[in-house]
Amino acid sequence: MISLTTRFKIILSVLAVVLVTGSFILYKNGSTPEGKNEILIKALMQGLSTGHYQPEKVDDSFSKKVFNLYLERLDYNKKFLLTSDVEKLRKYETAIDDELRQGSFQFFDMSADLIEQRIKDSEAFYKEILAKPFDFTKKEQIELDGEKLAYAKNTAELKEAWRKQLKYQTLVRLVDMQEEQKKKLEKDPKAEQKSFEDLEKEAREKVQKTYDDLYNRLAKVNRDDRRATYINAVTNVYDPHTGYFPPKAKADFDINFTGRLEGIGASLQEKDGQIRVMEIVPGSPSYLQGELKPGDIIQKVGQAAEEPILVEGMRLDDAIQYIRGKKGTEVRLTVKKPDGSTKVIPIIRDVIVFEETYAQSALIEDKDKIGYIKLPGFYADFENKNGRFSGADVKQEIEKLKTVGMKGLILDLRNNGGGSLADAVEMAGLFIEQGPIVQVKTASGKAVVLDDRDTQVQYGGPLVILVNSNSASASEILAAAMQDYKRAVIVGSSTFGKGTVQQFFELDEALPAQFNPYKPFGALKLTTQKFYRINGGTTQLRGVTPDVVLPDAYAYLEFGEKEQDYPLPFDEIAPAKYKPWNNGKLNLAQIKTHSQQRVAQNNSFGLIKQSAERLKKQSDNTTRSLQLEEYLAEERKAEAEAKRLEEAQKEVPVLNVKRLQQDLQALGGDTAKLARNKEFIKGLQQDVYVEEAVAIIQEDLK
Repeated sequence: MISLTTRFKIILSVLAVVLVTGSFILYKNGSTPEGKNEILIKALMQGLSTGHYQPEKVDDSFSKKVFNLYLERLDYNKKFLLTSDVEKLRKYETAIDDELRQGSFQFFDMSADLIEQRIKDSEAFYKEILAKPFDFTKKEQIELDGEKLAYAKNTAELKEAWRKQLKYQTLVRLVDMQEEQKKKLEKDPKAEQKSFEDLEKEAREKVQKTYDDLYNRLAKVNRDDRRATYINAVTNVYDPHTGYFPPKAKADFDINFTGRLEGIGASLQEKDGQIRVMEIVPGSPSYLQGELKPGDIIQKVGQAAEEPILVEGMRLDDAIQYIRGKKGTEVRLTVKKPDGSTKVIPIIRDVIVFEETYAQSALIEDKDKIGYIKLPGFYADFENKNGRFSGADVKQEIEKLKTVGMKGLILDLRNNGGGSLADAVEMAGLFIEQGPIVQVKTASGKAVVLDDRDTQVQYGGPLVILVNSNSASASEILAAAMQDYKRAVIVGSSTFGKGTVQQFFELDEALPAQFNPYKPFGALKLTTQKFYRINGGTTQLRGVTPDVVLPDAYAYLEFGEKEQDYPLPFDEIAPAKYKPWNNGKLNLAQIKTHSQQRVAQNNSFGLIKQSAERLKKQSDNTTRSLQLEEYLAEERKAEAEAKRLEEAQKEVPVLNVKRLQQDLQALGGDTAKLARNKEFIKGLQQDVYVEEAVAIIQEDLK
């Protein structure tokens, strides 16, 4: 049976013959842009139709999906295009499928002409508007959610939208500057005190510089950059993880902030003109700093004390150039949190602290000794014969905990974005005798079962697995398998819901030699497989629902695979043959009832519920006041509520947690390691979720 990669190359070779012998002319003395673009789109469409797990029918319905997705990304905040422009483009709403088959870019070219002209037109708006002071006593509001806005009917209406946007950004700067001045005067009463008028003027000047920089960057955006956005609107209709990577973007993806380049350690995604944080790399500067979270939207990037640069509407690879930097330098990210609040997060760039990426253990001394293992990711170093593997490391941590009398175990997979599938299978095998762990299905419909074939049970005692909405992929596979075997109690909040597998195909390698004059083409990332639980259900969209669901501050916010554009659906296949674990005395119904009773009486969980409701309310309210006093009142109220919840969380009972002696000895006199160890223990001691996991294990031990 030939591999998918080989089949992909064969298909593109056949396409090459069609292109060369058909209407397309291959120029011997070099390439033409039009020719290269035709090859590119036809090669991509051929690859999508033959290699994708669930190919789309390319018809008028498909065309409408592409049109809507592309239009949303072309002008998400509706600050450039007019209603009349959109109507011109809408003539192509059901013609994109025909253009894709022909290798034509007529719709794209019209859209690019329009957006480039409107960007030039709008350049005069911000300079004229920012030249005069704003009246912050006037009672008016602004809508910040691009989806709720309508396109302007005429230039006057568009200019008014720009006025409100610039007024809001000036207001935010002004309030920040007033706060900075207040703090300076508290420290030094003789410090310079600027008038309101001077601060307002300075705020406008700073906003103007931000837009000067923005328009300088927009002027450098070329047709190939815009074409990549259009092509990805096509690929993303197949599913959110399938995409086209131009040569430069592919190089950036390969670096991916994983320590091979100094940076902050965040996996980012460009969506609807916004730079969204998808994952925090364990052990990275962002991970250690602790404030940047998945779901945050990066709005501005500043270098230390320098004026920040607006990255909204910027291409991802361009934004990365500002975020990335040398070790020891500071980057200041202005991020919009899921609740709608804005926060400036300072991060010192560095390489990954690898010790933080590996499994770590601790002992919790309660009525019984409870082992705790934190697993940040399912890592595997296949290139190094002495490399670290998460499966082997967890096995070692279990052995260490067993030697000190562990009676129960907590495996913490919160914020674990996944990784090595093989290690997830091996890890599951540590807790059962043998049997299937996960099913992997290809586009052909064939499901392959991955088994644990080792009959040895490394640990057979009470087991709790902690998960949350950032637990994805391999984390979901392990949690699902242990839930299906009834081997562990899964505790926390529903997981992310990513049940698909992607594979990169280099177009330059797949296309034959006669296309060398046109290369490089970049790469196509394709969804080629889907994960299924051993009970037959997929983790796609639904994730893993815990046996014991605990309150979560992000419970009401839109997060996870189901919130992406056009995700693959949930479905089921035949279950694998497996025998549930019967060596324990797990009484899930009783455990759930007692947990609910404890949670109802736990003040910390009550505060988390309140926080979740507050976040939901703030997230739903996407309008902001443009009146200074009203805006300040809103901000003070939000800050006071957040501070109240933060202070109340400090009242959590302290667990008796300690590191094993051999782990403490390994730290030696390294001050950085000792400091990180102190933070690790401190975080565990007041972790209300770990506290509840301990209570569940104690109940299981009775």
